Amino acid sequence: MSLSMHAASVPVFKQMLAALGGVLAKAEAHATERKIDPAALLQSRLFPDMFPLTRQVQVACDFATSVSARLAGEEVPAYEGGDETFADLQQRIAATLAFIGGLDAARFEGSDQREVVLRPGTPKERSIGGQAYLLAYGLPQFFFHVTTAYDLLRHNGVEIGKKDYMGSY
Repeated sequence: MSLSMHAASVPVFKQMLAALGGVLAKAEAHATERKIDPAALLQSRLFPDMFPLTRQVQVACDFATSVSARLAGEEVPAYEGGDETFADLQQRIAATLAFIGGLDAARFEGSDQREVVLRPGTPKERSIGGQAYLLAYGLPQFFFHVTTAYDLLRHNGVEIGKKDYMGSY
């Protein structure tokens, strides 16, 4: 039995985004309980040249959305949220989950062979096959940003562990 492109992408994104929402909820509770300004966590970075927590969550959501949309042959929707608070980030995750959850699995059929064009119309334009796009580019990028968000919060004392990172599966 072969694994469909939908099964290799959307359920993975859903699991990890739900877990990320849970980690963010624990971070918000942590800040409230300890009277920490939420911005201290939301703007935290592991190193000055890295994105802060808010941007890590944004990019994780953007990859889940764009990879799923491109594989399903859909337009990549724009998200217009401010993403400055924990509530904003939860709203972004919810919007992402709603979008990818609404994609018809049948639309992913044949997407392993579909050519995906990254950064069209720019000097960095690149064409890549759908399977390579998902497995060698999309999923690694997504996991990098989800993991970095987790690491930022763990580094800042939020009591989370591997079960929180993994979520329900």
